[in-house]
Amino acid sequence: MQKQYCSLCNSETKHFLTFRKKDYHKCSNCDAIFMLPEFFVSLETEKNRYELHSDGSDNPGYLSFIKPITDYVKNNFTTQDKGLDFGAGHSVVIADLLNRSSLNVKIFDPFFHNYQELLNDKYDYIIACEVVEHFHNPLKEFTLLYSMLNPNGKLIIMTDPLRETTIFSNWYYKNDETHVFFYSLKTFQFIKEKFQFKELMINDRLTVLKK
Repeated sequence: MQKQYCSLCNSETKHFLTFRKKDYHKCSNCDAIFMLPEFFVSLETEKNRYELHSDGSDNPGYLSFIKPITDYVKNNFTTQDKGLDFGAGHSVVIADLLNRSSLNVKIFDPFFHNYQELLNDKYDYIIACEVVEHFHNPLKEFTLLYSMLNPNGKLIIMTDPLRETTIFSNWYYKNDETHVFFYSLKTFQFIKEKFQFKELMINDRLTVLKK
């Protein structure tokens, strides 16, 4: 059997679960669980899945869902700070809400707002709301995100982390076929140390890393 390696820390991994004919491995080093690449859906299927998201500004449930991020940004950054919503989706609600509050947030999404020039700039904060679980190559993506942050800049992530009480086989979060990489507290601690972030804060679904 071919050896499999973690796409975040490059350690050898072991089979953890087969679900809907897709194999998942777990990394004993960084504690991540991930779908093997041969089971990833096509980019077309992935885009179609994102277009089904009901994340418009007319959805009260979604506005409540993203409130931890919008509140955090409003409470920690000023109109002089530069922000980027990385993986903004097609509706860009987070950026719209923050920009209406006179903040300065650009948008990037590889499917819907693929402004590559923005990836060469520097930011005081980068938002990744329900994005990191979609990373096919998390080491590459976190390297990029870290490189785009100014000194003391913050990477503001929303994802559902693996908890000690999580029963992966029953966990709703893995059922989205575009969710391919899952993080525990230990995984985020690995990211903090790997990239030498100064601080890590995790509050339920909200994770903040300070450069």
